[in-house]
Amino acid sequence: MADLDLTILMPCLNEAETLASCVRQAVAAIAASGVTGEVVVADNGSTDGSQEIARAEGARVVDVATRGYGAALIGGIEAARGKYVMMADADSSYHFEHLPRFLPKLNEGYDLVMGNRFAGTIERGAMPPLHKYLGNPILSAAGRIFFSIPVRDFHCGLRAFRRDAILALNLRTTGMEFASEMVVKSSLAGLRMTEVPTTLSPDGRSRPPHLRSWRDGWRHLRFLLLYSPRWLFFYPGVIAFVVGVVLSAALLPGPLRVGAYNFDVDTLTYALGMVLIGAHIMVFAVSAKVFGVQAGFLPVNPRQERLFKVITLERGLLAGFLLLLLGAGILGYALYLWHAAGFGELSATRMLRLTLPSATLLMLGVEVIFSSFFLSLLGLNRR
Repeated sequence: MADLDLTILMPCLNEAETLASCVRQAVAAIAASGVTGEVVVADNGSTDGSQEIARAEGARVVDVATRGYGAALIGGIEAARGKYVMMADADSSYHFEHLPRFLPKLNEGYDLVMGNRFAGTIERGAMPPLHKYLGNPILSAAGRIFFSIPVRDFHCGLRAFRRDAILALNLRTTGMEFASEMVVKSSLAGLRMTEVPTTLSPDGRSRPPHLRSWRDGWRHLRFLLLYSPRWLFFYPGVIAFVVGVVLSAALLPGPLRVGAYNFDVDTLTYALGMVLIGAHIMVFAVSAKVFGVQAGFLPVNPRQERLFKVITLERGLLAGFLLLLLGAGILGYALYLWHAAGFGELSATRMLRLTLPSATLLMLGVEVIFSSFFLSLLGLNRR
């Protein structure tokens, strides 16, 4: 049970150069806002005396043994005593005096209030061009597209939230991708989110930042993809399947000429391969979604529950056997033609237009049958 209004939380790993100034600013911001609060420094194993500096300035130090930006923040949130938590880096890049921009939104009922540096001010030299014009815009756009989240600055380190709401999300990532995990899981859980403009200043450290642009950018993107089976698996699978079916349908009757280019059974082979690949990826999409729900890191989808009532194991098996039967029927017709020719030579292109679709249908049938069993196994706990 929270016994304070607010905790200002800072993750810390060897921030002796800037920590004292940040703690003083945080203490002043709490006093100016007229709320009961505390400053917590979640120390991640500093060796430069950061812990003593924090205590001397009036902060409470929480030691977090597990290394990583996310791990430090998770430990700090768990130890916080405030109803609300405002988090920011301890490198003097964020302005704690912006607290009054966040508190009213929390009091209005928002669960997560994000700072938006692009709607506010990014001072000269505060953000590398790679982050400003490529990394942040692309990753934030991906998050909005994948999850329909009304946030335009996914990775702002200055944000405030209801402690109990964020703890209920069971955040797990220990690295820099924690910033994305908080926003994504808040959206999936139906938490209310909004943004307020804020300022980013150049940090006051003489050493390089802990952030590694390409490594941590990839970790953010990887997290977004893993939490969106639709975009990672389903949509690419549907596109491959549909393109493959359309091309196959155009090539099955005979060669297709487009301008100076002639497409025949070689193209048909790859088109049918796209059909198989697309179907396989779509199975991955459904399996990943079911597993994610069962593991607890994706929310239950009512539409998925309704779908499972329609697409049962038995119906999946029936569809698979029908595909096998159709594939076997085409194979039987091809064997009949070979028999009629005295088992001699036949037109290769004519026979490939039979054997390739037959093999594709047989493989699809096997895919559907065993996927039905696998999905039924994944769904046992759901039932």
